[in-house]
Amino acid sequence: MSRLTAGAPAPPFSLPDHEGRLVTSDSLLGRRYVLYFYPADDTPGCTVEACGFRDEMADFTGLGVRILGVSPDPAASHVAFRAKYALEFDLLSDPTTTTMAAYGAYGEKMLYGKTVVGVIRSTFVVGPTGRIEHAWYGPRTQGHAARVRAAIQG
Repeated sequence: MSRLTAGAPAPPFSLPDHEGRLVTSDSLLGRRYVLYFYPADDTPGCTVEACGFRDEMADFTGLGVRILGVSPDPAASHVAFRAKYALEFDLLSDPTTTTMAAYGAYGEKMLYGKTVVGVIRSTFVVGPTGRIEHAWYGPRTQGHAARVRAAIQG
């Protein structure tokens, strides 16, 4: 698995959001955004992470930064997850995990001492030119959104 680092071009993507609208990397050129990959809607760690981004949303908006969460879950699951936790950012579906793999966010990982294949929790700040500005693999979910915001603020 190759990991992306600051300065690398962000892999292109085209994924449907929770309402079925296509969100593409090309449509995001010219603005900074956070693309975070998580294993599944409404699970403990993923909920902590999503609610962290929700709680920091005003600061991200103030910085002109869009938040996009990506999991293999279908749109209906995203709709329920957003409603249950009042998430105001878009959740994208990557059921084939192709985009996740391109970002190094899918592959072998350790889970309870065993090697498994699955989603690797990862977060990327992509700059206006489409290059990675910051990358985190396997971050702790508690306080992660605040750490991402702090990195963006320098």
